[in-house]
Amino acid sequence: MLCSLSKRKRKKIWTVLGAVALVLMLAGAGTAYDKWFGPVTTVNAEVTNWGLSFPTPGQPPVGNASSEELEALSARYLGDVSEPVIYLTFDAGFENGNTPAILDALKKHHAPAAFFLVGNYLETAPDLVRRMVEEGHVVGNHTTSHPDMSKIADLETFQQELKGVEDLYREVTGEEMLKLYRPPQGKFSLENLKQAQQLGYTTVFWSLAYVDWYTDNQPTKEQAFDKLLPRIHNGAIVLLHSTSSTNAQILDELLTKWEQAGYRFGNLKELMIETVPSS
Repeated sequence: MLCSLSKRKRKKIWTVLGAVALVLMLAGAGTAYDKWFGPVTTVNAEVTNWGLSFPTPGQPPVGNASSEELEALSARYLGDVSEPVIYLTFDAGFENGNTPAILDALKKHHAPAAFFLVGNYLETAPDLVRRMVEEGHVVGNHTTSHPDMSKIADLETFQQELKGVEDLYREVTGEEMLKLYRPPQGKFSLENLKQAQQLGYTTVFWSLAYVDWYTDNQPTKEQAFDKLLPRIHNGAIVLLHSTSSTNAQILDELLTKWEQAGYRFGNLKELMIETVPSS
């Protein structure tokens, strides 16, 4: 059919078809795009910072890698988006007195959380680590020294960063650590994701966070709620920092507001992806 058309008209048709393909790809119409033009490649090897955009308030954000791409590498940034469930996670490189109030609020609401800890935290606050475990919370691996993991290329060095925390956790609790890993600062590489998977870990990013980590420049209660309430969504993995005095002050009220909106709190263990560590 195209052969019977003039060269100019054929060129115009192919231009339109190309534009349609581009729009479908950018709009996220992966299924149609794959059917017509072949599969889109997996996680961009050049991406080294986890990033999100929130095109629709109250709906799950769009990550710079899709849930499907991440899951193939034993990684998550969302739970089940069909369920009104929130997964609470806290990153902690050190203890500055705010964690007890956070644990109190979690206990009041019967809300499980995951605390991603750096080696220093386990060394300096073992009693709080034991309290986390006793009260039903998960302790995850945030690396021994909190480096930029995207700059680590070899498996041995990558493994040492995780093993240091595993060993400290065993010393403090007498138990083996669940294999849940969060890259410091959200910095990663495609190779990192493969290495974590090879070691049997599920890498956990997040779908909601706000700037709460500057201890000498904390957001107000109103600023925190302005970020955390409108953007909550089904299957949210929420990243907070336990060093935040604002979080310690507002957590009880924040959890109440989320509960009143119909959400429940899930255990991050539900999102682990079973993999067999390589020998």
